[in-house]
Amino acid sequence: MDDLETVQAMRLGFEWPTPTYLFGALLFGLLGWVAYRRGKAAGRPRTRWLGLALMLYPYLVSNTWALYGAGALLCAGIWLDRE
Repeated sequence: MDDLETVQAMRLGFEWPTPTYLFGALLFGLLGWVAYRRGKAAGRPRTRWLGLALMLYPYLVSNTWALYGAGALLCAGIWLDRE
């Protein structure tokens, strides 16, 4: 039965994300949540928006290298926005 599900999933073009991708999505989601909260508490709208983007962009990116690249750029933007 498991082989049948695998074949059906391959036929539909569905592919499970790699553990590296899942780790990155979780990591950047947590970092985004922290940045959003700190930006909200400090009254810094740019940090808040970058944190929100950091939380939500993994839903739009499917490649692992793009996930880490965009996450690094957004984290750099948050770091540069500090006082």
